[in-house]
Amino acid sequence: MVSADQLSNDKAALRSRLLAERRALTAEQRDAAARALAARATDLVPPGSTVAAYVSVGAEPGTRPLLAALAAAGVRVLLPVLLPDNDLDWAPYESEARLAPATRGLLEPLAPRLGPDAVRTADVVLLPGLAVDTRGIRLGRGGGSYDRVLARLARAGAHPLLATLLYPHELLPAVPAEPHDHPVHAVVTPTGITRFTT
Repeated sequence: MVSADQLSNDKAALRSRLLAERRALTAEQRDAAARALAARATDLVPPGSTVAAYVSVGAEPGTRPLLAALAAAGVRVLLPVLLPDNDLDWAPYESEARLAPATRGLLEPLAPRLGPDAVRTADVVLLPGLAVDTRGIRLGRGGGSYDRVLARLARAGAHPLLATLLYPHELLPAVPAEPHDHPVHAVVTPTGITRFTT
């Protein structure tokens, strides 16, 4: 059995490697990936639905073209607002112009906040991550914000489609997992959608 310390070290090493690989991508590669992700991810979203998404930062797979495409299609988009305790509040996405700089280099919506439970109204929840394995286990950045979101959804008996946006090489055979890790239903990359049986 792997110890908690070893698991933590394994996750830290994998996060470090994946973040370095993302930083090595050129701006052109990131832009092309963001456009392709938008085209793919919209296939997961039924018309008239609500999506809990996020604004990508740094070298994350880009979400801005996707946010614009969803809004143009009449999809209600909720974006996270980071709270001081690392939990997430939510507010509607109105436009790129209505995003403002926030803590930790994030961009957050200027629209009125709806409360942490607003995520329960989502039909699709897009979760940031660094990798997902073939079981659907997601490796996040380690802050725990989205673990709280997933726990909130489970407590409410809500069952939205959970998907993570990644670069193709971040779909891995295995990632270090803990008992509380909740699998996602799908991964979207610029090259396609991979669905899991969870």
